[in-house]
Amino acid sequence: MMATIARTALSATDRCDRCGARAYLRVILPGGGELLFCAHHGRAHEAALRARGSKILDETHALAVPHIAADDER
Repeated sequence: MMATIARTALSATDRCDRCGARAYLRVILPGGGELLFCAHHGRAHEAALRARGSKILDETHALAVPHIAADDER
């Protein structure tokens, strides 16, 4: 029987394994290991990871989107 590991949501302390920026994607490798990526590196490696059967948990919805004032608000 294979054990299931509960994975919590990524937080500000989780860092990209490639560059050290805040991680927004958790990649579960077919062998059971995991990698964390920032949005930039997650997009850069997504196709290759999916082709190898990795599962990607995407939390980029948590990225802040700056408010751009409309012309009448300036």
